[in-house]
Order: sequence, then C-alpha cells, then structure tokens
Amino acid sequence: MSRFAARPLVAVLGPTNTGKTHLAIERMCGHSSGMIGFPLRLLAREVYDRVVAIKGKESVALITGEEKILPEKARWFLCTAESMPLDREFAFVALDEAQLGADPERGHVFTDRLLRARGREETMILGSEALRPMLKTLAPDAEIINRPRFSTLSYAGPSKLSRLPPRSAIVAFSAEEVYAVAEMLRRLRGGAAVVMGALSPRTRNAQVAMFQAGEVDYLVATDAIGMGLNMDVAHVAFASLRKFDGRRQRRLTVAEMAQIAGRAGRHQRDGSFGTLALEGARAAAFEEEEVEAIENHLFPSLDHLHWREGKPDHASIDQLIADLERRPESPVLRAAPQAIDLAVLKRLAAEDWVRDRARENGMVRRLWAACGLPDFRKTGAEPHSRLVGRLFRHLSEGTGHLPVPWFADGLARLDTVQGDVETLADRIAAVRTWAYIAHRPDWLADPAAWAERTRLIEEKLSDALHQRLTQRFVDRRTAVLMREIGAKGSDVLPVKVAEDGVVTVDGEPIGHLIGFRFKADPRARHGDMKRLLAAAERRLGTELSRRAKALAADEDSAFTLATDADRPVALFWQGDVVARLERGRTPLTPRIRLHRALDALHAADRVAVEERLAAWLEAGIARNLGPLVEIAAAARDPDRPPALRALFAPLAESGGVIERKLLESAISGIDRPMRQAAARLGIKIGTLDLYCPALLKPEPLRWRLALAAVQEGAVMPALPPSGAAALPTPDEAQAFAAFQRAGYRALGAQMLRIDLVERLARIAHDARSGRAAFAPDPKLATSLGLRPPSFAQLMLALGFRPAGAVEERSWIWRGKKPQQRAAVPRPGNAFGALAALRR
Repeated sequence: MSRFAARPLVAVLGPTNTGKTHLAIERMCGHSSGMIGFPLRLLAREVYDRVVAIKGKESVALITGEEKILPEKARWFLCTAESMPLDREFAFVALDEAQLGADPERGHVFTDRLLRARGREETMILGSEALRPMLKTLAPDAEIINRPRFSTLSYAGPSKLSRLPPRSAIVAFSAEEVYAVAEMLRRLRGGAAVVMGALSPRTRNAQVAMFQAGEVDYLVATDAIGMGLNMDVAHVAFASLRKFDGRRQRRLTVAEMAQIAGRAGRHQRDGSFGTLALEGARAAAFEEEEVEAIENHLFPSLDHLHWREGKPDHASIDQLIADLERRPESPVLRAAPQAIDLAVLKRLAAEDWVRDRARENGMVRRLWAACGLPDFRKTGAEPHSRLVGRLFRHLSEGTGHLPVPWFADGLARLDTVQGDVETLADRIAAVRTWAYIAHRPDWLADPAAWAERTRLIEEKLSDALHQRLTQRFVDRRTAVLMREIGAKGSDVLPVKVAEDGVVTVDGEPIGHLIGFRFKADPRARHGDMKRLLAAAERRLGTELSRRAKALAADEDSAFTLATDADRPVALFWQGDVVARLERGRTPLTPRIRLHRALDALHAADRVAVEERLAAWLEAGIARNLGPLVEIAAAARDPDRPPALRALFAPLAESGGVIERKLLESAISGIDRPMRQAAARLGIKIGTLDLYCPALLKPEPLRWRLALAAVQEGAVMPALPPSGAAALPTPDEAQAFAAFQRAGYRALGAQMLRIDLVERLARIAHDARSGRAAFAPDPKLATSLGLRPPSFAQLMLALGFRPAGAVEERSWIWRGKKPQQRAAVPRPGNAFGALAALRR
C-alpha cells in the first residue's frame, strides 16, 4: 500500500450518467495537484481538454502510451491507467471505471491502481455498484457513496435501420460491422459519424464533432463509447450482443450491456436502448431478465478482480517472470490471464542472446519496458515478439539508443495519406507504435524531436482518415434533407436557387433547376433521388411561379421548336423543354401539352404559360409556313371553285408537297384562271409534282416535317442536309418517307429535290425537237451530283425512252400516255368527289 493509505478514500459508485467523472474533475481541481487514471486514451484526452480550460495549458499534463504532454510546472495529470506515474506525489488521485479490474485482458492494471494509487489528501475510486463487495474486502476503510442516475433508461425494443430515431448510436463489435452499418445509414439516412477505440483522438474528436453539431444524426461505434465518452445520444441500438474478447466469441455480460446502453440520455434527458434489426440477418435480442436489470441498474456483484504483481523484482529474467506469475494472497483476487507483454517476455527469455544481455537489474528493467510496447496493430504475440526483440537488441547495445535510420525509415513509410479508410486506420495504428517508442525518455537520442515528428504524422493521417470516413459514410446533402423533411410542422425548408440554377438546401447543393425541371445531383445515390425530388417539389413553388411569369412575358426569341432526330417534337424556353406537341385537328393546329415539370404550377400560371406558347407557335407557323396556311384556308373557303378546293385540300394535308399523279383527276378540271389563282398562292404545278417552292427552304422544311411527325404521333425524323440537291436513297422506310415529304423524288439509288427535277424536265423538253432523238446536256445533272443511272430514271419518269442503248444517252420523246383517273390521297375526299361530278 502507498504511504498515503490512511488518507480519506472515497468510492463513488453508480450506473452511467451519474456525474461520477464530473465530480472527480471538480474534486481534483479543488486540490493543489491531482491525477486521474482513465480506461481510454480518448477519454483521457477529452478530460485533459476540459481541465486545460480551467487550469491553463502550462499546469496540466496528459500521459498516455502514445502521447505525452508534460509541461515543466504541470500539477494536474490526466492519464490512461497503464501510464499513471505512481512514483509521483499528488494531493488527489482518482481511478475511473475501476470495475474493469474484472477484465481478463487489462484487469490487473486497474486492480493494481485500485490497491496502490493513493492521493496525499484524497483518493477517489469511480465505478459500478457491482464493485462494492470488492471494495469492502480490499479497502474496508473506504467511504462508499452511491449516486443515482440523473435520467431514466428504458427499453425500446428492436428497430429497423430506416426507423431509428435521430440522435441514435449504433454499437457494433468489429470494424467490418461498424463500416457495414455506417454504409447502410449513408444510403438510408444521410450517413453517420464513426467512433472506434483504434481511432486517434484527433479523428475521433472530428467525428464526434460532426455528430454533436447535428451534421449527422447517427453515430456508429464500438463498445468504446461505453467508457465515459460524453455525447448527446438519445437512443443506443445494439447491432449485436456478442463480441470477441481476444479468446472467444461470447455474449456480453449484463454489466457490459448496461455500460453501453447507459450512454443514452444525458444529465436529465431520458434515454432508451434496443437492438438493431438488420435485413437478412437474425436480430440480436435481449432476455427479459437483462432488460429488467439494465432498466433498474441491478447487476450481479463482482466476486473477484484480476491481479498481477505491480512491483515485480527485476533481479533476473526468471525472478521477473516468477513475480509476474505469482498468485495473489487475497481470496477475491485471481491471477490475471497471461497478457501479451508477459507472453512476449517469455518468448524472448527463451533466446540465448536475450539472456546474455539481460543479466543485471538495469537491463532486465529495459527488457521488461520493451515488452510493454502495446500491440497496436493486433498482430499477435509471435509477430509482436519479433518487433520487441529487435527493439531490445538495439536498446541493449552501443549507446542504448535506437538507430536513427531504422526509426526514421519505419516512420517515413507511414508518412503518406494515400489509401482508403482501412489502409489509413492501419497506418495510424502503426504510427502509434513509433509514437509510444518516441515517448520513452531514454530510447532515442532526441526523443522530443521524434515525438513531435510522430505527432505531426499522426495528425496528418488522422485528418485524412476523418476526411475518408466522411466521404465514405456521410452524404451531408441527404442528411440535411432527412432532417428538414422529417421536421414536423416545419413550413420553410431553406431552399435557394442560384443564378446558374444550382439548388441548395442549408447550403448543400442538391441539384440544378433547368428551366422548370429539377435535376437531382447525379452524384446522389439512387435511393436519395426520391427525397431530393420531394424536397424540390415541395419548396420550389415560388421560384417556379416566378419563372412561369417570366415565360409569359418573354420575347419570341426566347422560344424554339426543338426538332432533334428520333425525339418527340417539343417547345423550348431559354434552352430547356417546357411542352410537347401532340396531334391536333389538322397538321397546322397541333395541341400543346405542358411538360410534367410544370404540373407544380398554380392553375393561373399554367394557363398563362399555355397561352404564351400557343401564341408563339401560331406566329411561328404563320411565319415559316405562310403559304401552307393560305392553301389550307383556301381549301376551306366556300367562295373558291370546288375543283380548286379539291386541289388545295390534299396539298395542304400532305404539307405542301404531293405527287402530281395523285391529283391528275383534279388537275384536269382546272382551267387557266384557276391555275393562275393557284400560282398566286405559291403553288407550282410541275411535270411530276405539285409543291410550293417557298416550303422547300430549310426552316419551312423543318417545320413541315415536325408538324407531320406530330400529326402521325411519331418522333422527329432526320432532316436532309440543308440545301442538298441530290441524296442517296435511304434504305429505311421512315427516312425514305421523310425525304419524300421534304420534297425529294426517288430516282433509283438517288433522290433529287423536286424543284430541280422540274428544271431538268424543262431543259430536256427545250432541247428536244419533236420526236427526234436528242442528247440532253449532262452538265446541269452532273453539277447537281446526279449520276447517269439516276438521270436515266428521271428521263423515263418524264416520258422519254432511250433511242438505243441507255449508255448512248440519246432519248426520244414518246409523249404522254393516257392517264388513268387517279384517286386523291384520302379516300372519300369531298372536294375530289365534287370535281368528278363536275366533269
């Protein structure tokens, strides 16, 4: 026992959230000096930051295996239990989570501190109520104070991941399980912070800060959160109730369950706990007795603690091992299972070179100190003993310092932030090994410089790991949406639309508003799309209404007729679709159907948009298809002669281009004045076709094909090259029909624009003399790109026949054969019937 054993010893016992640690910090700060031992480096660091805020940086020390902040005038020490300097005198000493003395792996450390660590003026033991009988036996003079929990802890049953309440912590017992749950939360709820004991304090603090700040509503952690890490958790969900304890897979004890579940609810806010029902997996389940014990904080009392000699004799290796394996005298103490430091020592003791070097007290101490290097990478006793052996070889020769090149090379290999989460976590674990070495006062020639170097590398890796964890497990955009959409009674979602159309929610971009269409961010997962669209549809009404009013008042130049090949014909405003055209009563009167993106508009806005689009479309048809509009009007004019109306009607329905043979019967009934009337409307009655030359120009042609496709319920066909005279005859029937409608006549393997067909027909007739053979000048046909076989097809269609072999290119006019009366394009055409009756 310490020389301060007679001083007041107080044991503060109780469940989680009783303020035990807070009380110890207050008591320590009230003394002239003090020390608290904690179970975790993370917890020691957290309390260190709190005490620094009270006492100042120059007065507070932090001592853990891998981190040492030791100001010259430090009076208050925050340490891990293993790193508590028991050779120093403090007015106040406390040990947190003392019930860990029952832990098979580290219990002997806590038991030793419970027995030997004493303050000059006050000593405080913090722990679970289960520790009471051990204290009565081992420290009968201790004053035991029981503290009740500040809030109620209740069982909430199993929950699916998608139904977990906000501010939940999900506890898993392996890194793989932690990552899997975090990944699922990212898809379903926007992500989670990740906390594991293997994380550096810097990474852990950054992750917890995200959770505390509300950037994410979920935390996925190992059972490290059970050891006093204070976070704003409302519910704890167990992904599993089994863990691997280093030797076997076993079910958690009730005390372990309670320690973890107790993280739910802080101070006077109640908390709940339950299990996580993962799809496709058998859900963990609490027994009724376990639930009752956790809710009422009733746990079996400890009947033993693990113990190992805390001050072994270093006279020889054998004496050291004997002391470490010596059994305790007290009936409530049990010999601790062989820890990895003792396992490594025994392996090295079997090496002759080790025994040769460790013959005297000082070198045995050095060997034992080397064996104390933690196995941060969890490689196991055999691989770890090889590293310790090399370490001791260097420490036991020459100056007794580690070679700088060896240490520097090992550290340099870790100085890179490339890699994924697992790679960076492994690298940090390796850096902790070098940091532990650097913090030994006599292992390096310049330990302070190397300790700083390892700190910088660990910080760099920690920042990179935090970034990777956030990238992998947090979708802040979805988290914001889930929080805002789920907020009952919230009528104002902070949605903003930038000038370039970027839509943000609480500053996070969720997509673009293109015209009236909201396009979700393509980086969002498929499962997030519905939420993004829902947020946009619910909150973009004001912006859409503003855009509707802008459309209704915009100039004609802002609108276009979209005629992309193989797509429906559409109306665009400022470069984006706002409506589709559908079949109307006639090709010149298509219906306008607004795009579904405009469904969110109010009725008045929709009417204004429809009226503006209809006015622009009508003006566009009049501007580009004026002759066709006049022909269609003339076909309906009762004052026009029936024979002329019989000509106009099918010509208007076919878009201003039709083969002559289809209207031969109507043409035969037209006299000279009627022809002049047709000519005044721009109609050309050609040798082979009737057409309006003005409608063959590129823009009218595009509009004609577009309206024809709309009337037929088809997509827009490919347009002929602008201004092309002769084209290859397409193999596809749809393209062939489109080229014919555009005003091209098929001539074998080629098609020629019909106005050029008429020019060649006129040249041919001007060149002939009666029925004598003649050879047309081929220059024009050649200049148009018409090949001889296609030209021959044209001559035959015009009524010529070869004078000899076709290759001789001499032709004879054979005259027109009597034409059979051809039917008009549409059976039952009334005007055609009237013309027939008239004849």
